[in-house]
Amino acid sequence: MLRLALVFLIVALVAALFGFGGIAAGAAGIAKIIFFIFLVLLVISLIVGGVRGNWK
Repeated sequence: MLRLALVFLIVALVAALFGFGGIAAGAAGIAKIIFFIFLVLLVISLIVGGVRGNWK
């Protein structure tokens, strides 16, 4: 999922470089949403792993 966020970030940067403002803003927004979903899932998996005692 983090890889997908990075792909959208690169698309946004390339679109901004060529002057496509709307596409760049859309891709950056999607990248931001995917990144925050990744962070939430990471925190949930760390909490669940800690509760189950899977820390090694």
